[in-house]
Amino acid sequence: MGPYKASQLVDHLAAIAKSRQDTLARFRARPSADDPALRARQAARQAVVAARTARNTERVVARLADEAAREAESLAASAQAEADRIRLVAEAAALQTARAAEQKAARDARFAARKARARR
Repeated sequence: MGPYKASQLVDHLAAIAKSRQDTLARFRARPSADDPALRARQAARQAVVAARTARNTERVVARLADEAAREAESLAASAQAEADRIRLVAEAAALQTARAAEQKAARDARFAARKARARR
């Protein structure tokens, strides 16, 4: 190892002191809390946050309205399908009743014809 050089230590300590002084100067130079420029930046940030919140709220409202409209359409479609099903069941019941009446009339006609033949 080489001999100790005092100038390097002095230079190193001077650099550390200068760095501390620079940091302290930057800290002292920053604006105070009531600085108009700082207040303007804070107001701008708050306006951006308020606008973002409003946009998000509008999106949520639009999504909920869309979901409600889709749900209403779905309910209307299912109500229409149920009405169609009831109509088809009623038509089938009416057709079956008419067919049963025709069969009974045909059976009664055969029975009456048989009776008429037997009376002759």
